[in-house]
Amino acid sequence: MLSFEKKNIKHLTKQFAQSGEVVSISVRPKRKEIPVNKDFVLAMEGEGLRGDHYASSGGKRQVTLISQEHIDGVASMLGIEELDPLVLRRNIVVKGINLLALKGKEFRVGESILEYTGECHPCSRMEENLGQGGYNAMRGHGGITARIIRSGKIRPGDIVKPLG
Repeated sequence: MLSFEKKNIKHLTKQFAQSGEVVSISVRPKRKEIPVNKDFVLAMEGEGLRGDHYASSGGKRQVTLISQEHIDGVASMLGIEELDPLVLRRNIVVKGINLLALKGKEFRVGESILEYTGECHPCSRMEENLGQGGYNAMRGHGGITARIIRSGKIRPGDIVKPLG
């Protein structure tokens, strides 16, 4: 019979199988505009991403992140082969890490350090952008919001890694 060391939840929530990776980055210069892909972005401490309309002092929604795995799942629920991440209006697409597992944590994204601030729930624009059922397809798959606590550049291919 195998013996397993009993682990408490606090210990388990610190265990990650691997780091994630930034797939793509986008910003929305103005409200309601389609985001623009970027080769890199400057994350500014306490403000947001340079060039994004959400960039301002304070606030809990300075950056939005979504996982590629969830984008693929939403596409499947919509019955389509591929879904352009730009229509989802999130800043950073990552792969290889469960973003919800970052709850209560600080994490490195490229040169910057972010802090999880909440889930990024879908809005009514998802029905507009994705068609009938788009809002419900996104429920539970909208990603997270974060605050920037240390400035730095973020590029596709950068590592996403929890700290501490």
